[in-house]
Amino acid sequence: MAATLSFPIIDMKLLDGEERPAAMGLFRDACENWGFFEILNHGISTELMDEVEKMTKDHYKRVREQRFLEFASKTLKEGCDGQGVKAEDLDWESTFFVRHLPESNISEIPDLDDDYRRVMKRFAAELEKLAERLLGLLCENLGLEKGYLTRAFRGPAGAPTFGTKVSSYPPCPRPDLVKGLRAHTDAGGIILLFQDDRVGGLQLLKDGEWVDVPPMRHSIVVNLGDQLEVITNGRYKSVMHRVVAQTDGNRMSIASFYNPGSDAVISPAPALVEEEAGGAYPRFVFEDYMKLYVRHKFETKEPRFQAFKSMETETPNRIAIA
Repeated sequence: MAATLSFPIIDMKLLDGEERPAAMGLFRDACENWGFFEILNHGISTELMDEVEKMTKDHYKRVREQRFLEFASKTLKEGCDGQGVKAEDLDWESTFFVRHLPESNISEIPDLDDDYRRVMKRFAAELEKLAERLLGLLCENLGLEKGYLTRAFRGPAGAPTFGTKVSSYPPCPRPDLVKGLRAHTDAGGIILLFQDDRVGGLQLLKDGEWVDVPPMRHSIVVNLGDQLEVITNGRYKSVMHRVVAQTDGNRMSIASFYNPGSDAVISPAPALVEEEAGGAYPRFVFEDYMKLYVRHKFETKEPRFQAFKSMETETPNRIAIA
């Protein structure tokens, strides 16, 4: 696997003292040159994180493991899934999704016991506060007025969309054939990942090389999605990343996506656009971007941006796909 290079790790405790300018410099560099970074002392208690980890792993063993192993065994044996999708075009992961905002659906998720639901609600509330804090720091580093990104994310309806993908990546007998998760950029805004600290596999693409994201106890991995690339007019960029399937160990991944509201109109912040050049990125409604993204997730992002940019050129008054 690739070397970790100097993967950015930021101690958020330093933001509260005299070392704040240096810490903000690290934060700026991580956003501008990596699109990924790891944060420590982020304000979420280690006790809560330990509880979330234990319950998540117990839930997989109790509810999902046998189901996944049966599916995986059949898929590898036949070379495709039940719909005829080839093994190399599938992801070696067992997942479920929870929506937190604008309205929670956690009570509707089957097979979750009440204690697990309560713990996940607490964890989501802490992650929401952390996401808002990070958006404030991004504004500061970009020279945007306070609260600009929060308002942009909330849109006309006044609420972002926020949800969590809970994944397990069991041992894979054929990592040469199937990825844990194929390479992609994330469609949304700011992504907060609580990952296993014992089983690695997450990598990002930097300067043409795949670089490991180091597992670290009680850290949160942050990465920036396509929407922040657009709003920052390319100052910050979303980054291709993947999960490499491992032959040993079951990797836990809890990725929470703090995204714009479905009706939010996304465009480059005027303060970050040079008047002579105009905006390098398009203007669109987030929900419309997501409709395009789900069809082209595992492709490069530039054609997605270009599709909306071309639409602006053809019909200047239109901001959404019909």
